[in-house]
Amino acid sequence: MKVLVLQGSPNADGSTALLVREFANGARQAGHSVEVVDVAALNIAPCTGCVACGYGGPCAQYDDFDDLREQILASDMLVFATPLYYYGMTAQLKAVVDRFCSANPRISGKRLKSALLAVAWNDDDWTFDALEAHYDTLVRYLNLRDCGRVLGGGCGTPGMTARSGFPASARALGSSL
Repeated sequence: MKVLVLQGSPNADGSTALLVREFANGARQAGHSVEVVDVAALNIAPCTGCVACGYGGPCAQYDDFDDLREQILASDMLVFATPLYYYGMTAQLKAVVDRFCSANPRISGKRLKSALLAVAWNDDDWTFDALEAHYDTLVRYLNLRDCGRVLGGGCGTPGMTARSGFPASARALGSSL
């Protein structure tokens, strides 16, 4: 299986990256190919809502999303990886998700597998509620097949994350595919 991880953290060496590395290691050990895309490093403009794409493409904007869209469509699984910013995904990852509209029918027609990797400083029992609701909506709307999630509460720094059980959980999720 070809797995594409959309890493949405602007901190390339942070807690999100730690979970992504462990997930990828587990998935590779299980025999899958894994490509990690640092979406924060890409030049992807927000969707303008012009609907020139007709929700099927191509997008009227020409930026790094053109290549990313093809990577998404060539994949069997999408992994959304993000730190929690005000109880949602980062703006960098959200910009990518918003641009999915130019490929909605092609994405939903593939019935891609998906997973969610997220970290947050906060560890209240409601910390990830809004992010999970958004992810569950994406799964339903895009006809994705959720394979699991790792929600690392109390992971405010890479050191905190490394000392938690969440890297092992991410590796186990990758291995289980």
